[in-house]
Amino acid sequence: MGIAIEFNPDLALRNISEFNNGNRKIEECIPDPLKEDEVYSFLKKDHRNYWLFGELPLLETEGEGKLSRPKASIIILEATHFLDNNKPFTRGKYKVVEVFNDEKIHFESYARI
Repeated sequence: MGIAIEFNPDLALRNISEFNNGNRKIEECIPDPLKEDEVYSFLKKDHRNYWLFGELPLLETEGEGKLSRPKASIIILEATHFLDNNKPFTRGKYKVVEVFNDEKIHFESYARI
């Protein structure tokens, strides 16, 4: 038996409509509007590790690996693992460095360009 841990080079959250429709918690979704220099909370199912030493992309996910292009550049400020009903979760805070409103390429993999 091993320990299941996922290493994420990005933060992938759901569209805010998932919260508005009652399907997800607000922390599982990308805020609207997303503002630069603001700090937001996030919540992800499972035990996840994030890089804490620089910028990484904020993506929108539909689930099952369906990811958007980066919506913003963020810095993860903290990430904590916890159990809820004996299921692992990761919660934390991130700060928005820059919001992307164009089709330019802003990241190559997890590296900001």
